[in-house]
Amino acid sequence: MDRRKFITNSSAALAATACSATTFSSASNQRKLKMAIVGTGSRGSFTWGQEVVAGYSDVVEIVGLCDHNGKRVEAAKQLMGSGAPTFTDFDRMIKETRPDLVTVTTVDSTHARYIIRAMELGCDVMSEKPLCTDEKQARAILDAQRKTGKKITVTFNARHGLKDKKVKELLMRKAIGDLISVDFHEYLDTSHGADYFRRWHRLKENSGTLLVHKASHHFDLANWWLDSTPVSVTASGALKFYGRNNSFRGANCRSCPHKQQCPFYWDVTKNQRYVQLYVECESEDGYLRDGCVWREDINIYDTMSVMVKYENGVQLNYTANSYLPYEGQAISFNGAKGRIDFNEFSGGGFKSDELRLTRSFGKSELITDFGPQREGGHGGSDTSLHDLIFRGEPKNDALGLRADLRAGVLSSLIGIAAYRSIERGGQPIKIDDLVKL
Repeated sequence: MDRRKFITNSSAALAATACSATTFSSASNQRKLKMAIVGTGSRGSFTWGQEVVAGYSDVVEIVGLCDHNGKRVEAAKQLMGSGAPTFTDFDRMIKETRPDLVTVTTVDSTHARYIIRAMELGCDVMSEKPLCTDEKQARAILDAQRKTGKKITVTFNARHGLKDKKVKELLMRKAIGDLISVDFHEYLDTSHGADYFRRWHRLKENSGTLLVHKASHHFDLANWWLDSTPVSVTASGALKFYGRNNSFRGANCRSCPHKQQCPFYWDVTKNQRYVQLYVECESEDGYLRDGCVWREDINIYDTMSVMVKYENGVQLNYTANSYLPYEGQAISFNGAKGRIDFNEFSGGGFKSDELRLTRSFGKSELITDFGPQREGGHGGSDTSLHDLIFRGEPKNDALGLRADLRAGVLSSLIGIAAYRSIERGGQPIKIDDLVKL
């Protein structure tokens, strides 16, 4: 998944119309959608590779795979079961395969480069979150989209969770009256949370911190649920647990002399997929998938608190901690006529999984009707997202599940504004001062 080296040999001879235009959904088209993927780490090779090959080959043809790591792109091709040609040169892939759509699943800080270049070469783009990691990238993407007229979609699978969609329905019908505030608490445990500090995400220059990489999912949910635009952001954050906050450290788990005493020791070789994608590809770029969570170069936050004010007057209070004994979320919606509690977390023998509607001066109701559970990644959310993008389902998108360029920019900008606020000692940051939409 490491994309620290952006390798491209751009050719001036490439025409800006190297890709043919199409809509994302090819369900109604007579030919298959031709899709190329840049970034063949875990997300690219599985969610947008293996799952698409297995479930959508009737409407999608993966025509090219690109990664700066030549060994990884070949390993990903085998894992996907794809016959697509592989490349380490992005422009060459576009020229030779002429895709309709480019899916970007590289390191976060390189998303903007590939998004912009793909549009310049005439392609529509689908990008994993976050769309970008700083305000300069956001402005550049918006300028390129205006210039080229190409389409950009950001893949927010979190909107497709069954309970997440039910919350949207409740808010749309004003089940608790006018919304006043939202409390959103993200719990990352010592497995999932720690993993961000092993990987390339640990460096702010790669991920924009977890306020951008991870929280862009949550900020998009908030923007979607509230149906409003964020105006200003105030935040605090610190590295309180990982990184330099330990007495010993190593380069990575496999070579560490402290294996016996470190509770965060993790054996990457027990995951055969990771062995193929990362361990066996280290000679190409030196990327260590099992990096030490105590490395002193870690410069992202593990303890975060954010306050967001919206145009409609609603205030979002968001927290995220990445070293907890359990994993999940606790989200509360406070309205003029009641409250919605959305709790979904577990760990250490402790579990809560419910959606509850409580009306002021009335009874509390446990919501249990969410519709059928889908198969697929992230509790079926990935399958729902794939159907929306590749089959155009549901045809009537009453909940507004489709996430466009504006949604992608705004979700990233909240995280960017948050780390800018932290950099400036908690100063409020206006979204409009970063990027004018």
